[in-house]
Amino acid sequence: MLRFILKRLWYGLLVLFGVVTLVFVLFNILPGDPARMMLGQRADISSVEVIRKDLGLDRPLRVQYALYLNDLSPLSVHRLHDTGNPFWFDEAKYAGAIKLVSGKERVLVLKKPYLRRSYQTRREVVQVIAEAFPKTLLLAAAAMLFATLLGILIGVYSALHKDSWFDRLAMVLSVLGMSLPSFFAAILFAWIFAFVLADVTGLNMTGSLFTVDDLGRGEYFDLKNLILPALTLGIRPLGIIVELTRSSLLDSLSQDYIRTARAKGLSQFHVVTRHALRNALNPVLTAVSGWFASLMAGAVFVEYVFDWKGIGVVIVDALEKYDFPVIMGAVLFISVILILINLLTDILYAALDPRVKLG
Repeated sequence: MLRFILKRLWYGLLVLFGVVTLVFVLFNILPGDPARMMLGQRADISSVEVIRKDLGLDRPLRVQYALYLNDLSPLSVHRLHDTGNPFWFDEAKYAGAIKLVSGKERVLVLKKPYLRRSYQTRREVVQVIAEAFPKTLLLAAAAMLFATLLGILIGVYSALHKDSWFDRLAMVLSVLGMSLPSFFAAILFAWIFAFVLADVTGLNMTGSLFTVDDLGRGEYFDLKNLILPALTLGIRPLGIIVELTRSSLLDSLSQDYIRTARAKGLSQFHVVTRHALRNALNPVLTAVSGWFASLMAGAVFVEYVFDWKGIGVVIVDALEKYDFPVIMGAVLFISVILILINLLTDILYAALDPRVKLG
């Protein structure tokens, strides 16, 4: 088990290295100058150069890349005394770092990954992500909970009543849900349930977890703003989970061990829940884990339409302002989550199916 986990973590680090390299190259070959976007198009050249030097954009690209990798790595090498060197060990910037090996000119330190500061707000990227991520996590979790519970129930009922009117209707609706783009579904749901039927549902077209009171009494917790984004985000995984549950359960019910269990006199409920469904959940687990990670990464359009102040809105805002550190930090954060969820999925495989061995 430990060897498997370490091996997957090593593969995950290689994936992160590829993500860092790819995104760094892309955002440095695209046209645009963050310094000029910060100061405006009418800024003079001297002011732009000062900002570029302060952000480190005046250095060669290979130096910027090496410095960024050094900032991200938990183990990093820095200069001790040369304050003009880009690799100088700034104790204020690397707060909490532990010096492991110190020489005359260089020092090896153990620190938390430093994601730098936003070009626009000058806030640390970690703080920006820490504020936005819980809202995206709540949205993705609510969407997957809705899709998983309802999808498994519909899939099981459809499999047990194959070719009935309910089964055919469920298959039609699941295909429709999978083919409906999230951005279109968000606009459609917002118009129907928060505009046309607003008097019936009482839902808002836009709003986040905390809403500012129109009467000037500050922010208040408004959970109903979660309903429409979660339903919209859960439509596509719901359709996939319904079809996967149905097809996998039908396959399990046709196996020899199911016929043996029925021959022993076990009830239909016991056969389905204790034998067939447990072995049928592996592809469903794969879909749930993959979709949960992708929902946190792909909730950009839904969050933008409903003005849900999550990490998707942060990414869109950073793209508009060419805020490279925020974009890189958000992409890396989502990549880490995806790797950890895939690792957890592989471990759960072994727990659900004794035929699966970790090795």
